[in-house]
Amino acid sequence: MTEKSFEQLPIGDMHLREDRIDGEDVYGGIFLNMKRDQVRLPDGKTALREYLTHPGAVAVVAILDDGRILLERQYRYPIAKACMEIPAGKLESGEDHLLCAQRELEEETGYTAKKWSYIRRIHPVISYSTEFIDIYLAEDLVLGKSRLDAEEFLDVFAASLDQLLGWIESGEITDVKTTISAYWLDRYRRGLVQAQSLSWGNSRVKVIPIKMRVLNLAFLPPFSLYESL
Repeated sequence: MTEKSFEQLPIGDMHLREDRIDGEDVYGGIFLNMKRDQVRLPDGKTALREYLTHPGAVAVVAILDDGRILLERQYRYPIAKACMEIPAGKLESGEDHLLCAQRELEEETGYTAKKWSYIRRIHPVISYSTEFIDIYLAEDLVLGKSRLDAEEFLDVFAASLDQLLGWIESGEITDVKTTISAYWLDRYRRGLVQAQSLSWGNSRVKVIPIKMRVLNLAFLPPFSLYESL
């Protein structure tokens, strides 16, 4: 094999970077906006890039006392299918990410949690959207009453991790945040990642130290701890 390893790649990304020259707003929606930018490529030529701006979102891996995971089933209009997924929702302008996760869990399922943990940030559609999703772990759940939005209809149910992984592997679940969260939870339960407790505001937050190489600290969300390889 003659292919380079990651360690043999050039340091930094300046030889790959695309710089914005100018741009225009193509479409403005309720919360999605489409933009078209002219960029300068690494070789000096120019190109057009179209993309959607998104306010960002949160998702919650909520664990019941019996170990099952709280899930939802709701109709996703763009793919014309009722999908099984973990609770999630978009951030309001200026909203704290943890408070948004707590709000979404209670509004959609009726549950609150005494223990909260930060898992990680994902970018589900890196090719054409700025969207990110911050994923949280919620434990010691307390059942209350849900408060769904007027246009929101969903089923709430629970499943074991084995069931969840089975649905993913069979293709029944294709949602990216749910898929990543399920495989992370499997590693967590096998002791491959650990959690550390951290007090934050009125909540106790556990920070998940994930073994990874941190290449750009600017993209790490607040109160997250990472362990280098």
